[in-house]
Amino acid sequence: MARPSLKRIPAVLWTWYRGGNFRGFQRQVEGPTVQDALEDALEQAGSPATVMPSGRTDRGVHARMQVISLRLNEDVPLDSLPVRLAPHLSPDVGLCIAKRPPGAFHAQWSASGKEYRYHLTLGTPPSEAWRPYALDVAADETLQPGHRVTPERLEALLARAVGTRDFTAFHERSSPQKPRTLASATLRELGGGLFEARLTGDGFARYQVRYLVGSALKVAAGLLSEEQWHAALDAGVSLAGFKAPAHGLVLWEVRYPSAVDPFGPGERLHPPGLPDAPPFTGAPPG
Repeated sequence: MARPSLKRIPAVLWTWYRGGNFRGFQRQVEGPTVQDALEDALEQAGSPATVMPSGRTDRGVHARMQVISLRLNEDVPLDSLPVRLAPHLSPDVGLCIAKRPPGAFHAQWSASGKEYRYHLTLGTPPSEAWRPYALDVAADETLQPGHRVTPERLEALLARAVGTRDFTAFHERSSPQKPRTLASATLRELGGGLFEARLTGDGFARYQVRYLVGSALKVAAGLLSEEQWHAALDAGVSLAGFKAPAHGLVLWEVRYPSAVDPFGPGERLHPPGLPDAPPFTGAPPG
């Protein structure tokens, strides 16, 4: 007698990855991609599914917290899924949490905001551990002809970008032109010349964080004028900006309204299974 088909019900995953060896998140003809890695691992573990992320990350970008919606058979034990998937994943991808989401949750459409962090060094080269994950400002060819960038100058320029506006001068034309709110943009020192630019907002267009950080660096180095920076922010006037390299960028956190947030404060502060190593070692909270 044939076994009755099992009902497939929603699940949510908290995944992390180091993006250096992937061609972005979304599956494409020329891989490998993070989606390939996750879907292949799910199939090998006997739980095939199509994954739907909170948003796509580009080639070389990392994620401390990428949230995934998917549907799995109702008999799949979610609490053991991270352990079951681990043997089928590369060391650059992992799963922290798997659970049933509340209500009509969707990883992308339920999100209320995101935080990105960009790592860079000012004055000294990155340590060996951070070299694959941080921009060496002093050695970058685009910034070399300029003046020394100071943390105070860079943070002041980033702070000037805070607010609600169409960041049309700082994203690809393929992204919709619409108002977006940058709620905060700060710079934290991690020690040893390493800094972390932290940007939070209700949503980000493609390359927006990389163009904002890179162009702020270019202004701080004296290669663009502050007037050009203001005009780009306030009126969308195009500028010869700088798209900071992907390897310094981390999708740090995806936020949801409390009524539908699948993850508790403790899980967000100390996600189980997250590597305590670059690029996920960040500045203290607050």
